[in-house]
Amino acid sequence: MTQSTFVTALAAAGILAVGVAAGGVFIGKGVENARVGDRSVTVRGVSERQVKADLAVLPLKFAAAGDDLAAVQAEVGASLGVVGRYLAQQGYAKSEIDLGRFEVTDQYAREYQASEIRARYRVAQTVIVRTTNVDRVQATTRSLDALVRQGVVLQDYNGPSYIFTKLNDVRPKMIAEATASARTGAQQFAKDSGTPLGGIASATQGSFEILGRDDVGEESSQVFKRVRVVTTITYRLR
Repeated sequence: MTQSTFVTALAAAGILAVGVAAGGVFIGKGVENARVGDRSVTVRGVSERQVKADLAVLPLKFAAAGDDLAAVQAEVGASLGVVGRYLAQQGYAKSEIDLGRFEVTDQYAREYQASEIRARYRVAQTVIVRTTNVDRVQATTRSLDALVRQGVVLQDYNGPSYIFTKLNDVRPKMIAEATASARTGAQQFAKDSGTPLGGIASATQGSFEILGRDDVGEESSQVFKRVRVVTTITYRLR
C-alpha cells in the first residue's frame, strides 16, 4: 500500500468513526427524550360516605308439627292470622306483606329418618315484609315478643335485611370526589419531584363497595352503611 493510499484510508476511517460517534449521541439523546416523554405517576383516589338503607326485608317463618296433617295445617293457619293482624297493627299496608315459602314435611316419607320421630308432619309458612319504611321495621323487630305471647314461635329467625338501593344517586359525586383525591396526590408527587403535572394518561374506576358502618356482624343487618369507591389514575409528568 502506497503512502497516499494509506492516508486516504485513514481519513475515511476517521470520518466513519466521527459519524458513528455522532450517531451514538443522537440515539442516546432520543432514548433520553423517550424516557422523559414516558414519565408518569399512578395514584389512587378514594371517596367514602355514610348512607342509610332505604329498603328493609323482614322474613317471619313459623311452623307446627303433629301426626294429624289437617290439625297441623289449621295450627299454621291460625298463626298466619295472628301474624297478619300483628303486622296490620304495626302499620304495614297489604302491599308490603307477601306470603313466602310454604313447606310440608312427612317424616315417614323421608329416606333417612331419625331414630325417634315425635311427630309425623311438619308444616311451615313464611311471611315476608318488604318496605321502604326502615324505621318501622326496626320498631317491629323490637316488639316481636308479642307474637310469642300469642303462641307464634318463629323458626330460623335471623332478623331483617337492610338494603341501600340508591347507589346511582351518589355515584357521580363520589367519582368526582375520588378523582379530585387522586389529582391532589399526583400534584403533591409532582411538586416533591420538581416536575410539572401533565394530563391524564389512563383512568380506572374501581367497583363500588357497600359495607356495614360498623365492623360487627353482617352488612345486611346494619341500617347504616359505608359506600366506598377507589379510582386509579395515571398522570403524565412533563
